[in-house]
Amino acid sequence: MRRVRPWIALLLTGVMAVAAGCGGGSSQQQTPGGSQSQGEDKAWAPSRQVELIVPYSAGGSTDLLARAVEKVWTKYVDQPLVVVNKTGAGGFEGRSYVAQGRKDGHILMMGYGSGEDLVTPQLRTVNVDPFKDLTSVARLSIHSILVAVPANSEFNSITDLVNWAKETGQPVTAAVSTAAGSVDLVMRGIGNAAGIEVTTIPHAGGSQAVATLVGGQTMMGGGHPSEIMPHVKAGRLKVIGVATPERDPSVPDVPTLKEQGVDFYTWGSVKGIAVAAGTPEEAIHYWEDVFKKISEDEEFKAAMAELQQPIQYMNAAEYNEFMKQAYADYGKLIKDLDISLE
Repeated sequence: MRRVRPWIALLLTGVMAVAAGCGGGSSQQQTPGGSQSQGEDKAWAPSRQVELIVPYSAGGSTDLLARAVEKVWTKYVDQPLVVVNKTGAGGFEGRSYVAQGRKDGHILMMGYGSGEDLVTPQLRTVNVDPFKDLTSVARLSIHSILVAVPANSEFNSITDLVNWAKETGQPVTAAVSTAAGSVDLVMRGIGNAAGIEVTTIPHAGGSQAVATLVGGQTMMGGGHPSEIMPHVKAGRLKVIGVATPERDPSVPDVPTLKEQGVDFYTWGSVKGIAVAAGTPEEAIHYWEDVFKKISEDEEFKAAMAELQQPIQYMNAAEYNEFMKQAYADYGKLIKDLDISLE
């Protein structure tokens, strides 16, 4: 056999390289969309500090949930987490920050599914559309709303309060976390269902509203168990009703509003995670997986039990469908009770 001349060998090598570049089996083969084959794709992960925006004041139920997440964060994410309380505009300043911020998966919002997403947009024009400007990532919890009064109040039940209002003809003042939020809806719902006048006093968040109630500046107020029960245990407040269809397992001795003759209930305040619309799908999938792991973490479970917040995880797709249904349900409730902000 003749030896191949060096220049011929070089020529053959060049031809083979060109053929490989045209799709002849290289690991860098391009897909029809122009991206590398799946074997070359790298999974998405945050590359810098992650912001978790809480659009309410520190100390409220949403903030406490964020802090519980923060405690176990480093088990599942390499990049640091900073929890930011961005209050203002009745919960919409924080939402605007998320919706208008970077759409790269590094800004998350805690509290998606609260009244500002399910109730407020149905009562007035808002600057953040909960479905067009934000995208579901995961649901973590649903908190019942407890109705409470100062410990020294003459009212020991919703029935006592309703009877007083009807006998005197005077309005009942109520401290609520934000205007048209879930607690506000409950207080307005009580007024409509019981046929009494309830004047709600909005605040920048649940902790501030509860502080007003503790100070005796309003006759009643509402909040989630994590906000109300520490004050009950300290002898500053007493709970007179729960605004859910069934009794809350965390306060089983407290009767529902319906049990006391006020035919009204909601399913509470939904607490989930959202990102800006337009965030890459791979980032959303990464975060829904992270929050699923967090929801199953034993340390997180213990923290949530201490806060009296149930864990009710949903992934992004499930949560998106839940949000649509909840929005429709609250819309019907608002219409049936003729609730408005005017």
